[in-house]
Amino acid sequence: MVHLTRNTILLVKDTVDLLLGRRDSLTPPTRIMFDGPRDISTFKNNGDEFLQHYIRLCDLKPNEQILDVGCGIGRKTVPLTRYLDENARYEGFDIVKMGINWCRKRISTKYPNFNFQLADVFNKKYNPDGKYKASEFKFPFENHSFSFVVLGSVFTHMLTEDMENYFSEISRVLKKDGRCLISFFLLNTESLYLINEKKSTLDLKYETGKYRSISSINPEEAICYDESFVFSLYEKYGMKINGPIHYGSWCGRRDFLSYQDIIIGRKL
Repeated sequence: MVHLTRNTILLVKDTVDLLLGRRDSLTPPTRIMFDGPRDISTFKNNGDEFLQHYIRLCDLKPNEQILDVGCGIGRKTVPLTRYLDENARYEGFDIVKMGINWCRKRISTKYPNFNFQLADVFNKKYNPDGKYKASEFKFPFENHSFSFVVLGSVFTHMLTEDMENYFSEISRVLKKDGRCLISFFLLNTESLYLINEKKSTLDLKYETGKYRSISSINPEEAICYDESFVFSLYEKYGMKINGPIHYGSWCGRRDFLSYQDIIIGRKL
């Protein structure tokens, strides 16, 4: 009997998907999808979903200057190639080299106004050999460079000091009246109740100061922050929360917009 490894099975599946036309040149093979579900349909649907959030919730225009912090392997980038025009500027950075290499090869070669950089930042889960501390990392861009900044599932994997530094950097690179869309797991009365009732998709049983995590050994696996603490960071770093919080389904809510909680901020 032949025993196939998981990677071999995924390689065969990726080859079949390509031959049958289920995967195009801007969709990575499922075996290297590290920043979400390893599924072509989910990859495309998630990207399309967030493009609509950018347009409807943030009024994103086709000619804007966008910074994507934690761009991954292009899950939310690819739909932007169909929406942004030649006057737009897209900059993405991530701490996983494989994702940046793929995006440079597949996206930047076709769309030269889409640029990708590797940020060699330490993260116990995603980049354990990283050179720089997230709490000290400076985004490699000038002040007031962007009209729109997005962080999808970044602060769900960052410790308090690191997240606060990134808030400072977001504020620094945003133009006045620039917007930011950030997703979180937010701890409030409703989500805490659902967690305690075992309705949540995350077993956030380890409590440390301002957050809960699913792991005491590696809290960056998944972190849920106290909502009031997150709100205080917007105020501290000169940003105003725009409109209502768009709560997610992660904790077992029946009424939700996306999986994670989404906050839209505006630079004052």
